[in-house]
Amino acid sequence: MPIGDFVQDPPHMPLTALGWTAERQKAFAPYAKEGLVPGRVVGEHRTHFCVATQTGELTAHITGRSRNEAAERSDLPGVGDFVAVRPSIDDGPAMIEAVLPRSSAIVRKAAGEQRPQLLAANVDVVFIVTALDNDFNLQRLERYLALVRESGATAVIVANKADLPHDEAATTGLIEGIAPDVPVHRLSARGAGNLAELEPYFAGNKTIALMGSSGVGKSTMTNQLLGHNAQSTQEVRAHDSRGRHTTTHRQLFVRAQGGAIIDTPGMRGLELWNPTEVAEPSFEDIEALAAQCKFSNCQHKTEPACAVRAAVARGELAAERLSSYVKLGRSLERG
Repeated sequence: MPIGDFVQDPPHMPLTALGWTAERQKAFAPYAKEGLVPGRVVGEHRTHFCVATQTGELTAHITGRSRNEAAERSDLPGVGDFVAVRPSIDDGPAMIEAVLPRSSAIVRKAAGEQRPQLLAANVDVVFIVTALDNDFNLQRLERYLALVRESGATAVIVANKADLPHDEAATTGLIEGIAPDVPVHRLSARGAGNLAELEPYFAGNKTIALMGSSGVGKSTMTNQLLGHNAQSTQEVRAHDSRGRHTTTHRQLFVRAQGGAIIDTPGMRGLELWNPTEVAEPSFEDIEALAAQCKFSNCQHKTEPACAVRAAVARGELAAERLSSYVKLGRSLERG
């Protein structure tokens, strides 16, 4: 039963269903003395925000003081933020007076601009959704992993469309090669019950964000996890497995079963905001091999006694993975 941008049953929802914790209550305490109420941003629009509170959803604006005090636009409220809200007076809009400290923040470099862009806040786990079809892209997956590592959230890889014909051994090796410590779930979002293995991540009213390029099945997955059709879906193009953007803006849904989902629009271009801080963890195996190269500045191309290329020759390291490592390293250096 949708109410605005989130699901609420019964109509008066306890704050804990939104992910409210004792730590957040402590951070909010000073604002309670000023007559403000706690809430969570569930939708962000050009002119206003949708904020869920325990008494319902509010349309809210931010104060001019908040805009002036924000060092970056990413410091302003975003989807997933817990906020202190002054209820509306005389039928005017509610006002967001403060953003509570974030436990995590998914931030990328804004497209075409030199500024950080907040994608989602206070996310516990990110489902990085990829598809096992013609659009599978290892380098793109590595960038998403780097983005999540930087955010403070936990990464989980969801390989969708496992029902389609694909080289399971090859894709399994590539995915596990770049993220040996990250859980990987291979499934098909089409069909009731296929996502049961993802349910434990929502325990304790956790917030899950879905990220991935258009056409990988995020909207279908969101609908299945919610138990109703909240997001529109479209078929992907057959010749290249690419889809259109069916999710046009970020929004948070509270599940009747517990926990919350933040679905994000598909992103084909993804630039990290602080890339140098997160580039290496995805390639710990290659870095370990590189330490055995004859030359400390080995580029792993034509240099003699290169331990990395030797591992490729022995079949211990995928050539595609080395190529991805070199390409990603260069793009990160360019910033």
